[in-house]
Amino acid sequence: MKDLIDQARQTAGLSIQALADLAGTSRPTLSAYIHGHKSPRSDTLERILAATGHELALQPHPRFDPIAGRNGRTYWVPDTLWRLPIAETAGAVVLPIHLQWSGPERTFDLSIRSDRARVYEIVLREGTPDDLTRYIDGAFLKDIWDELVLPTTLRSAWQTALDRTTGGSNTASEVA
Repeated sequence: MKDLIDQARQTAGLSIQALADLAGTSRPTLSAYIHGHKSPRSDTLERILAATGHELALQPHPRFDPIAGRNGRTYWVPDTLWRLPIAETAGAVVLPIHLQWSGPERTFDLSIRSDRARVYEIVLREGTPDDLTRYIDGAFLKDIWDELVLPTTLRSAWQTALDRTTGGSNTASEVA
């Protein structure tokens, strides 16, 4: 809790006093929240975060099931999709060797659609749950899904997850 409040404060570029004034609380109380000496009620936390231009939101935490693929390969399929922080959805990414073990190129630019598709194909095929939640964004996955070249078993299993999360819709903006 304390890290959340302080991160929001710093991101907004506010001093403790300025945030206390905006949030309608005292500086000593806000300082106690930031340093972990006190815990705010949920409505107080929401008010403090709102004063920094943030909101408290629930994010899905996917559970993964292993699916047997061909040749003894295991694919991991989630029960729900998730979103990545916007800064992690574009720009250069260097895939670790355990993901991109064949081929010379391991650096991709996620702002280029064909690079994003290639990264998603690699990570969906080779990735662990940690890899999937690090590199795959649910809305971007839904947007590019029909362009991905994936094994039938993997595509079918993930299609079920996509349909369950988006109600069978093909609209990327509906992924929360």
